[in-house]
Amino acid sequence: MGSIRADLGSRIHPEPIDHFDHLPDSVILLIFNKIGDVKALGRCCVVSRRFHSLVPQVDDVIVRVDCVISDDDPSAASSASSAASDKFRHPISSLLRIFSGLFKPLQSLTQLITPSARRLPSLSADFDSESDQSSVTHHSPTQVLKNFKEIKFLRIELPSGELGIDDGILLKWKADFGSTLDNCVILGASSVVHNINNGRDCNNNNNNNNTNNAVVENDNGSIPESFYTNGGLKLRVVWTISSLIAASARHFLLQPIIAEHKTLENLILTDADGQGVLSMNKEQLEELRVKPLSASLASKRTLVPALNMRLWYAPHLELPNGMVLKGATLVAIRPSEQSKKEATGSDGNWVASAFEEPFRTASRMLVKRRTYCLEMNSF
Repeated sequence: MGSIRADLGSRIHPEPIDHFDHLPDSVILLIFNKIGDVKALGRCCVVSRRFHSLVPQVDDVIVRVDCVISDDDPSAASSASSAASDKFRHPISSLLRIFSGLFKPLQSLTQLITPSARRLPSLSADFDSESDQSSVTHHSPTQVLKNFKEIKFLRIELPSGELGIDDGILLKWKADFGSTLDNCVILGASSVVHNINNGRDCNNNNNNNNTNNAVVENDNGSIPESFYTNGGLKLRVVWTISSLIAASARHFLLQPIIAEHKTLENLILTDADGQGVLSMNKEQLEELRVKPLSASLASKRTLVPALNMRLWYAPHLELPNGMVLKGATLVAIRPSEQSKKEATGSDGNWVASAFEEPFRTASRMLVKRRTYCLEMNSF
């Protein structure tokens, strides 16, 4: 009689079916790759043992660094939350800092992606106590990623750019590296103005147009004499050197990650401000593994080789979307040892396409202007 009742009970209240269990591993991995974010993947690990075993197979990963802490100051970890909001006011300071400081979810991830299944219950409790700031610990991206075995596409995002610049100034750079710098493009402007009149105030528009026309009439494509006397050239040199230092410091820090993950095919290290982007493709990654980088003896960064540079300048550059760049400057950089290729020729797409819109249009407009060639020694 008891067995009959149990059978009836199971028919009336059947065991719940988890349809997710019917999905093949390949589909779940596809979902995990769409998620990408390493913190979210860390939380997925505590869901089930199946997820726990699949997360290390993800091949498309995004690491968003919460804060940057000094590797020389042991007390920095306790103040890491405030460090995330600090802008580096000097580019050299970036060399004294490492992009570590990933919070509790990543600590859980590094613990989770280990064979011990007995850890699962306790780690679930870890996430429940995640809001306890006193227990926050920090891990570098190298530590967090060490248990991922099949990463092909990796994107690391710093909380901010290294270069502390005043409000209103535009400074963006993009650099490609192999074992050393392959190329770098820098776009800067002393100020950015957005045209918001849109025809509402005709008198103001007419005045602005008259001013703009006067600027255009005096602009014959050459750099004005005032550029050299009012500090304009000096400022551009500072922008260039600072951007190259920031890029070479990032490249140096990527060394252990690249050595550890042989399956990497594409690596991007950027920042939330969109100030700088370092990228490496499959061939460049392999080059670094075969030919170790040359480190600067003065600091923790890759040695910058002797460089050939091309510079374009416009005192006033109005873009189709109404944005106006004043003192717009574009610098295209390549190592001197590379064969000289015209940045405006068939190979010049790396200059014009370095940035997203509207700055891509600005780059294309600038490369049509008069070109100035410069050289820089290795540093």
